[in-house]
Amino acid sequence: MDHRSPSQAADPHPGGVPTDDGPATAPVAKVAPAALGLLGLQHVLVMYAGAVAVPLIVGRALKLSPEQVALLVSADLFACGLATLVQSWGLPGIGIRMPVMMGVTFAAVTPMIAMGTNPALGLAGIYGAVIVAGLFALIAAPLVGRLLPLFPPVVTGTVILVIGISLMRVGVNWAAGGIGNPNYGALLYLGIALFVLLVILSLTRYSRGFVASASVLIGIVVGMVVAGFFGLVDLSRVASAPWFDVVRPFAFGWPKFDLVAGLTLCLVMVVVMIESTGMFLALAEITGETVDEKRLVRGLRADGLGTVLGGVFNTFPYTSFSQNIGLVGVTGIRSRYVTVVGGFVMLGLGLVPKLAALVEAVPQCVLGGAGLVMFGMVAATGARILGAVDFAGNRNNLFVVAVSVGFGLIPLVAPAFFKQMPDVLHPLLESGILLAALSSVALNLFFNGLGSADSARAEATRLAHAAEA
Repeated sequence: MDHRSPSQAADPHPGGVPTDDGPATAPVAKVAPAALGLLGLQHVLVMYAGAVAVPLIVGRALKLSPEQVALLVSADLFACGLATLVQSWGLPGIGIRMPVMMGVTFAAVTPMIAMGTNPALGLAGIYGAVIVAGLFALIAAPLVGRLLPLFPPVVTGTVILVIGISLMRVGVNWAAGGIGNPNYGALLYLGIALFVLLVILSLTRYSRGFVASASVLIGIVVGMVVAGFFGLVDLSRVASAPWFDVVRPFAFGWPKFDLVAGLTLCLVMVVVMIESTGMFLALAEITGETVDEKRLVRGLRADGLGTVLGGVFNTFPYTSFSQNIGLVGVTGIRSRYVTVVGGFVMLGLGLVPKLAALVEAVPQCVLGGAGLVMFGMVAATGARILGAVDFAGNRNNLFVVAVSVGFGLIPLVAPAFFKQMPDVLHPLLESGILLAALSSVALNLFFNGLGSADSARAEATRLAHAAEA
């Protein structure tokens, strides 16, 4: 059934865009070439704050130098572009070939920090685990559809809620000036963080369209200007950074492969692929295209290849960004070539070290105001998904959520809880997200059994709608 409005013009390729991997895709609205650049840039701006947040979180948690953090940001932007091109433009057998922008997943942040702060692993251990997880996703993509029954809303909502709660600690510490700052908690830091938060909320409340979509980025820019007036912005490294540089593979050294670290991120990739499945199904409904099992597998393989590229180019696991899927629905621009242009824009940004140095120069108190919004929205999305769960008719769901959230909060509220466990298990046990995922899947199977694949697929679509809203 064609869900497009009669006013939508056909694609330049009548009858759809032919692919070498299956039937032609559904026709999409034609976009004037002159508008592609601006529309692609809009997609970049909508995702930019989220795209650079993970390298900033990980880099600062591992106490990397400002130059190393700037390198992480450049590498992330570059790999974002590569992963987006793989997903939107496509390769033989890989890529959903729909308007999808790719970015680093927040789901991997906590386990990666645990790995990076382990002296036996460090960044090299993270990148080894990322490459292993990407290869796993490439191989496991055809099996993910069969795993959907393990991830009904009571499980996925719980996991996303714990992700948001876990990340909120990062945002709160940013707002106070950052851990290790001798002036931690200064009123100036708190005031600027509050100002950024109010700017974002005001833009969200009183603006429309593009400005509302880019409210987080605008809030960061305005907050950085204000912080500059108080002498909190050091642009010396921006001035000394080159205008152009190539992102080199394995810039931090050769990856180190550890069994437990690799298995940990493989579990994260299972969750990421389940989330991607819901995003793809929701995007198909928005664009009026058909996503069959073969096309879905191509999209999940792109997640895997993007993650492998992330490990090679000094960055982290990749997934589709829900805010960009929401932008497709808001703007009505459904051509994949818009996000292809966005991918090229990201590639270009990754090759400009001055821009990466500018991002690194943003004070942590400014990021704190934005982080409270971004991370809080992740938690709110999980809560919204749980709102669709039947708790009144099935009290067992209460136990699934209650116990799983409890497990997920152990590393947050009691970091030394598993101190006496073998070191090899620490990357797993110190990830509240993975503890919540494993316990919620196990408890759901114990209380509710295994649902049907069709039911789980419908629930994944509902999850995607909740996330994009």
